[in-house]
Amino acid sequence: MKHAIVVEDDPHNATLFRKLLEKRLGFSVLLTRDPRELFAAMAGGGVDLVIMDVSLKGSEWDGHPVNGVELCRLLKSDPSSAHVPVLLATAHAMRGDAERLLAESGADQYVSKPIVEHDVFVACVRELVREAA
Repeated sequence: MKHAIVVEDDPHNATLFRKLLEKRLGFSVLLTRDPRELFAAMAGGGVDLVIMDVSLKGSEWDGHPVNGVELCRLLKSDPSSAHVPVLLATAHAMRGDAERLLAESGADQYVSKPIVEHDVFVACVRELVREAA
């Protein structure tokens, strides 16, 4: 079974991601907004995908507020987690944001919230996981 971590501060978005990953793709899913929980799960290995909210209100790392771009950079700079695909998710998408956010974060792909086209999201996840395998 594939394993995904969803790092999301909005409960509705977190639930939607979990349902799509579990029901449409057969993943087991860890939902969190806590960077410590994310890094602990990554250290355990066996993670096939991370979905990372960009804003992450209320999340802290080393006593400082942190967002999904910064957390993604940390994951991608660590040789033990750099290979795990990260899908950035944001509700604040403007023209040019995708390219800028991907460049700043090192993420593998980008998706706009809310997720309205479930089939497109599922296909994106399948492709990311297939490419990483």
